[in-house]
Amino acid sequence: MNEKDNRKVPRRIAQTILNSLKGGVVPRIGLPYITVGRKNEIEALLHDVDIISEGGASFRFIVGRYGSGKSFLIQTIRNYVMDRGFIVADADLSPERRLQGTRGQGLATYRELIGNLSTKTRPEGGALTLVLDRWISSVQTGAVQETGLEPGDPALTRAVDRKIYEVTSAVSELVHGFEFARLLSLYYHAYVDGDDEMKMKVVRWFRGEYALKREAKEELGVNIIITDDDWYDYLKIFAVFFRLAGYAGMMIMIDELVNLYKIPNAVTRQYNYEKLLTMYNDTLQGKARYLGFIMGATPQAVEDKRRGVYSYEALRSRLAEGKFSRPGARDLLAPVIRLEPLTAEEMLVLCEKLSGMHAGLYGYERKPGTDELVRFIKLEYGRIGADQNITPREVIRDFIELLDLLYQNPSMAMEELLESEDFTYAKSGAVSDQTDKNYAEFTI
Repeated sequence: MNEKDNRKVPRRIAQTILNSLKGGVVPRIGLPYITVGRKNEIEALLHDVDIISEGGASFRFIVGRYGSGKSFLIQTIRNYVMDRGFIVADADLSPERRLQGTRGQGLATYRELIGNLSTKTRPEGGALTLVLDRWISSVQTGAVQETGLEPGDPALTRAVDRKIYEVTSAVSELVHGFEFARLLSLYYHAYVDGDDEMKMKVVRWFRGEYALKREAKEELGVNIIITDDDWYDYLKIFAVFFRLAGYAGMMIMIDELVNLYKIPNAVTRQYNYEKLLTMYNDTLQGKARYLGFIMGATPQAVEDKRRGVYSYEALRSRLAEGKFSRPGARDLLAPVIRLEPLTAEEMLVLCEKLSGMHAGLYGYERKPGTDELVRFIKLEYGRIGADQNITPREVIRDFIELLDLLYQNPSMAMEELLESEDFTYAKSGAVSDQTDKNYAEFTI
């Protein structure tokens, strides 16, 4: 798909890609059209995908500066694993969403993840009800094929009951699995009886929306609810259930780990890192199955020994880079993948793709030639401090702005814009200033 001629990109997708990139965010669709570089990182993560689908688990940190391509890489893997039959859940951490909290911030993260459950046929999220209904429908279809009985036959109902029980009994062996299995059975019977109200009550419980045990007991007959302390256990149960329901596994993607780094209270930060350690250990020790985690973070959020992930010694000892890894020769099989900057050559290829896409979207003959694109890249990478501070996000935003201006001003030449003093000099210090601004709040 990477080889596709950009002029053939559907206009709806081209519009989404260009608008997202110009706004500094990663588009949810169309990523294969603009993927360049990161070949080794993608291959390393796809190796994890194979392990997960065979019943294993994985845990990876994607570490890079703001705008370096963390979110892009995470979204690329998200799209790939959905194509491979995985269910994906993603969330960004924030002051309201953490791994642990005194005001339900951990449960808020769980709710976001479950709300964002996505499959290949429902990539935008909200797939939980769809998955449950399809699971029951597939069990019924399988029972009909195996028994040859007609729908409505009591013997067929008993056969389906047995198959449902096989799944629920497998889930009930896990921690908190008994209640989960009971709710799956409740959902199945509500589905068969056409009881939509009961179905929605069960879904509400799965989403972690019951605040009181008494309420859950009255409405569902279960004496337990999902809480801030145990929400992660239910993700492990969901992963096993999704596998039994016919999916390859579950991939959980959590970005903006920097929001744990920003927690002002040291004790609260440590509780969050302790939760992170539990999740990490589970995947390595075989306590989680068919489950993968990918977490996005800035270098400082991970490596700062005062407030970052490395401030928690048990995590630092597990995640710290070995003695032999270095820029240009990173160990991509390690738990932490540190993103190297895209090369100037890779950025040139990306700009060529975007140029063709822009021309196709607005219906004009592509203007910038290869020489002009090379000059643009040289200017971007030639700025003061570019070797340390330049990111793909900044280069892409500059380039799309150039394309927009050239389209709106047909008499204007690209050379004229590149020669402007504002572009050539003024932003050379702006990159560093912005970087300083980004990190200032963290070093107070």
